[in-house]
Amino acid sequence: MSITIPGSLTGAPQTGFTSPTYTTTVDNPPDLNAKQSAVTAVGGTQSGVIVHSVAAPFVLSVWRPKKLMALGKPNPTTGLIANVPMNQYKLITVKGVLPLAGQPYKNMIIRTTVDVPAGADVADPNNVRAGLSAHAGLVWAQAAGIGDTAVNGLL
Repeated sequence: MSITIPGSLTGAPQTGFTSPTYTTTVDNPPDLNAKQSAVTAVGGTQSGVIVHSVAAPFVLSVWRPKKLMALGKPNPTTGLIANVPMNQYKLITVKGVLPLAGQPYKNMIIRTTVDVPAGADVADPNNVRAGLSAHAGLVWAQAAGIGDTAVNGLL
């Protein structure tokens, strides 16, 4: 995998946070086709934020397909490929959160899934990268708004 979860992450802007940072350590991933790190320290101003624990996990995981799919052969008559398989990559963050004071932590799960049509990696890599760049840019640019919406329900 080309993805490396850095030991020190700069967090995206969030309402009420000042210069959020996260220190991670490599953790055992849940499967062989994944990488995972746990958040062991936070920096900046993040009042009340807790780091990874058994009761309240704070882990970042990246996944690739167990079996990478290749593009099949075109139909000899029509020249079309009837079934284009997808290679699915995932980024999953699990963060323990309190649903109510005095209650046990519940896991909030944040998923980004990327379904890349087999063959696009060779035939159109720049457009694959452009789509990912725009997606990541939108998440980064709107990180505080996404956080606000997740807290207040307003879109």
